[in-house]
Amino acid sequence: MELDRVLREENFVYSGKSKDIYRIPDGEYKGKYAFIFTDRGTGYLDRDNRPVFDPGYDNVVGEIPGKGAIACRFATYFFRLLAVKNVPSHYIATVGDNAMVVEPATPISMPEQAPEFAGSAPLLNLEWTWRNSAMGSFWRRYPFVRPCLDLPRVVEAWTKGKTDKLITFESLAGAGVMSEEEISYVKKFVKDIAAVIYEEFAARGLHVIDGKIELGRLQGGDGRIVLIDEISPDVLRVCQGYAADGNNGCAQAAACIQTSVSGEDRKISARKQLPASELERIFLS
Repeated sequence: MELDRVLREENFVYSGKSKDIYRIPDGEYKGKYAFIFTDRGTGYLDRDNRPVFDPGYDNVVGEIPGKGAIACRFATYFFRLLAVKNVPSHYIATVGDNAMVVEPATPISMPEQAPEFAGSAPLLNLEWTWRNSAMGSFWRRYPFVRPCLDLPRVVEAWTKGKTDKLITFESLAGAGVMSEEEISYVKKFVKDIAAVIYEEFAARGLHVIDGKIELGRLQGGDGRIVLIDEISPDVLRVCQGYAADGNNGCAQAAACIQTSVSGEDRKISARKQLPASELERIFLS
């Protein structure tokens, strides 16, 4: 595929925080989308107005040379692994250092229902998390739970935006975003994806604490729900040195987990959690 024929203004579809999307106008992949992984990085500006890159933030603050190509290779690795495990996604092929071809898919969303009312807004997308351990926002919301407690692969749905919000499955069904049957399917589907990823990391002696993915309905065929977007090291929390303590937790927790509280603001972190760059090195070296 000749990327220069695709990367033209008339084919442009959308630009996100880390990827640009183009419609492929002709050739073998006509009608499909090209994902172009960019070097853009999110984070915040320090007191001297210098960028501090942090995938936990939503604002683009600069570029990290080579980031796009690395992200593309990482996503390709896991899309191909999931395909072998018969997990459906929108992935078709990788066609360049930072370019892949995907099936067009519509994120699970809902149009604005009452524009005549101030404050009304559409549901643009949903993100789906799975949790193997009580960390991050799970522990911050439920501080009565022991940090790093083993969880039975808890699945959660979140609205995606500048401020992500947890949404219950009952609310998704009640509001008409998804049917009860779709919700039941998605819960199992997310757990299936999580199991494949968990086992791949476990084979390297690593423990996936939690992760986040996006799902969408294919625009062609029967519109079935599949994995979309990407599998990125930025949305996986992984630790090294996990050891079951026989009491639904980790024997390393006392030395690994740090928490703090200021009023209602709670923070939690793990010393043995690996940065995205280390996950990239492990899988791409």
